[in-house]
Parts: sequence; C-alpha cells; structure tokens
Amino acid sequence: MSFPGLHMPLGPLMIDVAGAALSDDDRRRLRHPLVGGVIVFKRNYESPEQVAALTREIHALRSPHLLIGVDHEGGRVQRFRDGFTPIPPMRALGAVWDTHPVRAKRLAKDAGYVMGAELRAVGVDFSFAPVLDLDYGASSVIGDRAFHRNPQAVAELAHALMLGLHEAGMNAVGKHFPGHGYIAADSHVAIPVDERPLEDLEFADLIPFRQMLDWGLAAIMPAHVIYPKVDDKPAGFSRRWLQGILRGRLGFEGVIFSDDLAMAGASVAGNAVERVRAALDAGCDMALLCNHPELVDEVLTRLQRQPAPVSLVRLARMHGRPHAPDRVTLHESARYMNAVHHLAGLGEVDADLAFNDPTDYCGNT
Repeated sequence: MSFPGLHMPLGPLMIDVAGAALSDDDRRRLRHPLVGGVIVFKRNYESPEQVAALTREIHALRSPHLLIGVDHEGGRVQRFRDGFTPIPPMRALGAVWDTHPVRAKRLAKDAGYVMGAELRAVGVDFSFAPVLDLDYGASSVIGDRAFHRNPQAVAELAHALMLGLHEAGMNAVGKHFPGHGYIAADSHVAIPVDERPLEDLEFADLIPFRQMLDWGLAAIMPAHVIYPKVDDKPAGFSRRWLQGILRGRLGFEGVIFSDDLAMAGASVAGNAVERVRAALDAGCDMALLCNHPELVDEVLTRLQRQPAPVSLVRLARMHGRPHAPDRVTLHESARYMNAVHHLAGLGEVDADLAFNDPTDYCGNT
C-alpha cells in the first residue's frame, strides 16, 4: 500500500482523471505502482489557476512525481484555451514555409516556446507534440495538424518547434511513427492499414522521424496503423517496428509512449490487459489508457509488471525542467511577449472545429 509522498518508481501506465479536481478514486489509481503518468484533457481544465492546483496535487502524491502530459499541439488540438495563447495549426507554418522558410522556422520556434512556457507555468511536464506525419491530404484525423507534404519541411519545422519547447523547459514527443498521414481511416474508430512497402516509407514518411532522432528528439508515439508489408501488427504492438527499426536501425534511445489503447485501432491486441501487455512487450516504455476508468481498474488489478530499469531512466528525462517562471513573470518577459506578437493572427482557429468533443480523445488527437 502506498501513501502521499511515498518514494515509488514510475510505473509503465499513463491514465487520466475524472474532472477539474482529484476524486478519491483518482488518488487511489494514481498511487498504484503500475501508474507513472497522467494525461489531462479539456474536461480537466477550467482556468490556469485551477489546472495549476490540479497538477500540484498530482505531483505531490508521489516521488519522483508522476509525469503529466497533454495533447496541446495547436490548431484543432489544444486542450487549454481560456487564458492560453491560441497556437496556430501546424499547416499554417507549412504555408509560410512555401514562400519564407526562414520566417516559418522562427515562427515554429516561437510556437514551441509559447506552448511549452505556458504549460510549464501551470505544472505540465510535456505536450504530445509535434506531429511528424506528412500531409498527403488523405487523412482527416491528421489534416492540418501536419506541417507539410514535403518531408524536409516537416523535419525542419518540427526541429524549430522542438527548440522552442526546449527553451521553455520541455521535451518533445514526435508522433505518429512511422507515419499516419497517407491513409484516410481514423484509428480512433477503425484499424487503418497502409499497404506501402518499407522502402516507400523510408524515402518519405520516415525522413522527419530519422532527422528528429539525430537532433535529439526525446520521445516518440507510434501509430495504431498496420503496415502489412512490414508486420501484421499495428506499429505500436510490433517488435519489428519498435525494436528492430526504431531502436535498432534508427538508434532511438528515448521514450516510446503508446497511443491510447482504448482506441479502436488497438482492438487487434485483445482486452485492456492484453493491449497494455502487448504494447509493453513490443517495446513501449509507457502505455496510455484513457477515458475508461473501469478498464484502468481491470489493468491495475490483473497486470503483473515490474518497471524495466532502462524505461525508468528514459522516463525520468520527461520531467519538465524545474523552476519554470510563473504566469505573471512569464507574461512580463520580452521573449514571451514578442513570440505571442509574432504568432498573432497566424492560422486562426475556429473553436467550433476544435477536437474538444465529449469523448476527449487522447494520444492521436
């Protein structure tokens, strides 16, 4: 049995919480040894002050503190809005790239800095960003979340955004390895299949991932997509993709987060316990299970798993840099004010199009 503040290594499971404050059930789950992180959603957000109090309570439960992540990419996928700067969709930065690539990279770095600094100021450790998928114009679930169709443009804009995140004290998570932009099917509600051979992926979709690894990308999220010419399992359950290609051929040494295992694209692996086990066995360091507390309870009861020592080392690097400036100090800094000014009006988001529906998908959106 664990108690608030007890030293306990980070477990391999990232879960969500019910509302704007922790319930007794939330605290019970978050103190379980299998849990190592929390993903927060729109339903967990009322104001910057409220979410800062929520993250403080989550961090106080355990030592080292649980990781707190959020899908805060910009555009349609920005969980915190009131009191936060609207971040443009990444396609808006790609449009600038077409005529002014140097300016586009400056804007991407500003976007990463503002995103990271505002999240760190309320206690969030990292965002699941940037999207490294190519914009083929086929996938509605990716759509304007992607920077560009050109792999080099994606790589350079994502690198600039990552540098901005680093400046703010936050690591980046590239997704959705090895690429989710080519096919129309949405892995939230279907099991997408990409029939291209590995050689086609290597000369297109894998280019941004490979370059970002060379530039120090800290974490990756694989896609719930099957590439049958490579393996009959979705990438997030595939030892060939995660161990053979990502860690072996590409030399990645950072964190692998699964995409949400409650999504339809994960159903091929079985029930919730089997999905978590399959993701971890394939090579994920942390498995996400969202929006189904009954499934979380099933996993916490039935899964027998000791955290791998190498995963503990990798996950420790995902904590946000300490001593982040508070919101008042941040808003008074020239760097922040200039960055917000540069981003103003770029690719303005229609709030009605935002992914803030009641299901509050995680990972992929």
